[in-house]
Amino acid sequence: MTALILKRLFGLFVTLLAVSFLIYTVMGLLPGDPAAIMLGTSASPDTLAALQKQMGLDQPLVLRYVSWLAAMAHGDLGQSYTYGVPVAGLILDRLAVTLPLACIAITLSILIAVPLGVMAARYRGGVIDRFCGLFSHAGIAVPGFWVGLLLILVFSTTLGWMPAGGFPGWQAGFVAASKALVLPAVALAFSQAGVLTRVCRSAMLEVMSEDFVRTVRAKGIGETATLWKHVLPNALIPVITMVGLQFTFLIAGTVLVENVFNLPGLGRLAFQALTQRDIVVMQSVVLFFCTLVISMNFLVDMAYLLIDPRLRAHAA
Repeated sequence: MTALILKRLFGLFVTLLAVSFLIYTVMGLLPGDPAAIMLGTSASPDTLAALQKQMGLDQPLVLRYVSWLAAMAHGDLGQSYTYGVPVAGLILDRLAVTLPLACIAITLSILIAVPLGVMAARYRGGVIDRFCGLFSHAGIAVPGFWVGLLLILVFSTTLGWMPAGGFPGWQAGFVAASKALVLPAVALAFSQAGVLTRVCRSAMLEVMSEDFVRTVRAKGIGETATLWKHVLPNALIPVITMVGLQFTFLIAGTVLVENVFNLPGLGRLAFQALTQRDIVVMQSVVLFFCTLVISMNFLVDMAYLLIDPRLRAHAA
């Protein structure tokens, strides 16, 4: 078990190292000179050369990568060309919006999808199953930003219950800040719940056909207890896999929803850095997204070992 965890951790480190090199290389090969973009077309050649030297653009790509990696190992992600502040602080500030938003959205998605998936499996082919199928199709087909616009129209413009956009900051109070995240979280959770409902239903139906479920029913245990205590725990592996993928998507893929609700989140930062060609910010944000995805896959693998004793026995 310990050897397996250490092996996975080593693979995680090697993967992150390879990904960081790929990201730095791709960003370095993008057309255009960041120094020239910052100074404009009217800059003199001497000023341009001085700024290129200050930014390290006169050095070979490999040396720049090694320097960037060494600085990053000490927590220094560089200085933003556009904002003139450390990138690490910039990411942390934006993450204070995106991370709670993603946590609220994934919690709502689980609270909606798991009961619907269980009920759809229990009443397979019935009215509830058809309703869950319709909900799942709608969640998959309807984009999150459109749901966000619809929520703004109903709950902000018409009813006036929720703010239409913006984020007052956590210093304004927990209630005010959380209220600003409710509508975007619902918009994100709708599509994720649609996918997760289908996955949960399929996993439940597969487990319900196993022999041990028939044995449990033969012992006289009620259908509700059978589903929640015996079937659902054995159907959690594909559900947890999907939740892990969805959480990384909610962190990295909230650009459109954050722009609709005017939220200063990490996705919007990535979009702004791309349009402003702030390479230092782009590299750090993309690397953060990749690290999150790889780390989440590792945590999902570890969760498998906790859920399924057969995997622990095989690992031992």
